[in-house]
Amino acid sequence: MKPVGLSAKSRSQLSQLLRDSPPVVTPGEAAGVLGIDTAVAARRLAAWSRAGWLARVRRGVYVPVPIESESPDVALDDPWAVATAMFGRCYIGGWSAAEHWGLTEQMFQALCIMTTMRPRDRKLVLRKARFELHTVPAARFVGLKSVWRGGSRVQVSDPARTLIDMLADPALGGGIRHVAEMLGTLCRELPKEAPKLADYAAKLGIGAIYKRLGFLLHRDHPDQAVLIEACRKNLSTGYARLDPALPADRLVTAWRVWVPASELREAKS
Repeated sequence: MKPVGLSAKSRSQLSQLLRDSPPVVTPGEAAGVLGIDTAVAARRLAAWSRAGWLARVRRGVYVPVPIESESPDVALDDPWAVATAMFGRCYIGGWSAAEHWGLTEQMFQALCIMTTMRPRDRKLVLRKARFELHTVPAARFVGLKSVWRGGSRVQVSDPARTLIDMLADPALGGGIRHVAEMLGTLCRELPKEAPKLADYAAKLGIGAIYKRLGFLLHRDHPDQAVLIEACRKNLSTGYARLDPALPADRLVTAWRVWVPASELREAKS
């Protein structure tokens, strides 16, 4: 269905709203631009959506439909650009941030969103874009960078914070083996980021991070003596698994971590 005609007033308002090519439109933003009540703006956006000029992403979130489009069933041009409008206070993290910073060449289908929200559905498909949501407390919004995507400023975890999130939850990096590879990439190619690992680990205060990081550094990067010592000094009591998704039958007492036998190999010289 092609977009249907609009009255002169409605066309003028829509043109005013879309003048700066926003990647996403919400009732609050429309109310501010058009100088109308938020409830009125919400009804106006819904009407434009029914007419085919906007495409509804989810309740209260719309994207413009390109003039040349044959159908309002459009895909999101850039899922990054609409993340904040859809998921509140959030940042791009995990495997998606790792792709952005060149820590991995592996491609993931879903965009990894770290948000303060506690959604019922954590795996969403919106306008043909896949999102995976992970809840993080607002107090842990540290180590973030702002990048511009489609005219919108989006927050993304910096390389070191990205690794720390994945050490806290290896699933965010596709599993500990992949996380270990990305840790190696960071140490080799972004050496100025490495010292930040200890700082972010301290700010998050998750004991398992030090255990996993210390074990991986001692095994693969023994030259990172300062970082290794920081991990050793901050070991908490109790034991963690190197990767909760993998069976672990060997205890490395020096790092208080249970690891799969396949991960026990001699440290590099």
